[in-house]
Amino acid sequence: MIIECPEIGTLGRKQIASLAGLAPMTRQSGKWRGVAFIQGGRKFLRDALYMPALVAARHNPDLRQKYQTMIKAGKPAKVALTALMRKLIELANALVRQDREWTPKTA
Repeated sequence: MIIECPEIGTLGRKQIASLAGLAPMTRQSGKWRGVAFIQGGRKFLRDALYMPALVAARHNPDLRQKYQTMIKAGKPAKVALTALMRKLIELANALVRQDREWTPKTA
């Protein structure tokens, strides 16, 4: 991810999500309101984040809680998984910017 995305660590949260193509784009015109979807950006980043997000939804306590909250709120599973993908790229961006490693929360 770092080799293919040299900008990581230098961008803000919204910018890195947009670069990865994980920022929601709303489709609307005048009074007509469509649904939000993700598009553009770098497809390889989305591809590289899909499986880690799936694993995090099952095994990371914090991200599992976020995933379950979204599912209980009625969000489709793919939408909740995309939110986790965005959370992961934002986390990676912050860790690279701060030049530190991820450490799990201690209870």
